[in-house]
Amino acid sequence: MTGTSDRERLWERLCGLLDDDPELWPAVRLALTDPARYATERAAALPSGAAEDADDGVPVDVWSALLDGLDDAGALVYLDAADAGAELVAALGAAPRVVRAGVGLDPLLDDGTDLFGSLAHADLLLSAAGLALVLLEEDSDAYPLVVVPARAVDEVVALALELGGAAHPVR
Repeated sequence: MTGTSDRERLWERLCGLLDDDPELWPAVRLALTDPARYATERAAALPSGAAEDADDGVPVDVWSALLDGLDDAGALVYLDAADAGAELVAALGAAPRVVRAGVGLDPLLDDGTDLFGSLAHADLLLSAAGLALVLLEEDSDAYPLVVVPARAVDEVVALALELGGAAHPVR
C-alpha cells in the first residue's frame, strides 16, 4: 500500500475547499501521481478534434488539472474583462454552491460597473450566505473564479501559493 505524501494531502485539502465534487480530487491526484495516464485520459475525454490539439510533449501541470477538474464540475466561472451584469449573473448563478445556497444575484443586473466592481458586489451578496469569490490565476485573458466558503478563503490562498499556483480573494 502506497502512503499519501504531504504534497498529496495539501492538494486533497485544496480540492476539498474549492469544491465538493467527488471526481475533482481523484483527477488532480492522477495528474500528480501519474501524469502520463492523466494526459491520456484527459485527451480521450476531449471532443473529437480537440484531442488532436493536445500537446503530447508538454508535462502535465497539476494546477491546470485542478482548473480543468473545477471546470468539469461546473464550479469554475470564467469571465472576460468586458463581462459584467448579465454575464456575471448567468455564469455565477450556475455555480453549484451558489445554486445550493439560493443566493439572489439579480442586483448585479443593474450594477452599472465594470467587471471588478461587479465582482466586489457579487462577493458582498455571497457573503450573506457564508460564501466568497476567489480568483484562480491561469495563463489566459479570462478570469477563472470559484465560490468557496468564506471561512476558507485565507487557507485557499495559502495552499495555492504553497502548491505553486495563485489564488486571490475578490473581497
